[in-house]
Amino acid sequence: MNMLKIANDIIYNHPLKEGHRFPMIKYKLLPEYLVREGICSFSNFFVPGRISEEHILLTHDKNYYTKLIGLKLNEKELRAIGFPMSIDLIEREKKIVQGTIESALNSLKYGVSLNIAGGTHHAFSNRAEAFCILNDQAIAANFLIHNKFCRRILILDLDVHQGNGTAEIFKDNKSVFTASFHGEKNYPFRKEKSDYDYGFCDGVNDKEYLKVIKYEVPKIIDRFHPDFIFYLSGVDILENDKLGKLSVSIDGCSERDNFILNYCKTNDIPIQISMGGGYSPNINNIVKAHANTFIQAIEIFF
Repeated sequence: MNMLKIANDIIYNHPLKEGHRFPMIKYKLLPEYLVREGICSFSNFFVPGRISEEHILLTHDKNYYTKLIGLKLNEKELRAIGFPMSIDLIEREKKIVQGTIESALNSLKYGVSLNIAGGTHHAFSNRAEAFCILNDQAIAANFLIHNKFCRRILILDLDVHQGNGTAEIFKDNKSVFTASFHGEKNYPFRKEKSDYDYGFCDGVNDKEYLKVIKYEVPKIIDRFHPDFIFYLSGVDILENDKLGKLSVSIDGCSERDNFILNYCKTNDIPIQISMGGGYSPNINNIVKAHANTFIQAIEIFF
């Protein structure tokens, strides 16, 4: 049996009203699919522990975090999130963050590890936005650096939406390089400045998309020389995604993951993967595209 470690908890599948635009059910369907199809076994999954507040406060403003956990955010701040606020939702976000921290530690040991959820790249240091409340990969990156596990970290964001929160958090941090490949005309319409940004035109296909990724990502890695990579493997690049405007196929998305993971394996760079977005009208397409990331991780690293 492979040693792949996957963070997951039933709390990830937070109840929302029927018809909500966020496909929360994927956090139930994805692990079920991985086991049913024989991609993973139950032994590959672990339940994250409780996160220490001090780890969160390495990244997030204390005033924001105090208001958040005290349910004191104002109406404007709550509207920006897109989820009904509750203690259970906050506990979910904290559990996801801890899952990414523990995944990162597993990546240092095994080369790769994944979180069934995460990729909350719209969470800024001092505010929440667009379904993102606590920035899991940013918190985990600061955790690794603060505890001297790593010195130079690349956050590689291939979600269709720019990682604006991540860019803001690390704008003056030379130890973390932020790279975002996203739809140029997609949300957020006022973008932050990452260390590297590439905006795709609407409707870009497999050939055009993969050409850019395969040319630009190695250049970034070779220039920055990270000793760890956080990879946000969003599948909202897929054609027909409700919130994306690109036209990448499921096979093209899988080829993207294959390239990134192979490059990390070949260059001996540990990589942690959070799932990020995916809003296809067909939930099965979302699940299959995410599952391909796990398949690539197993085939390449184990």
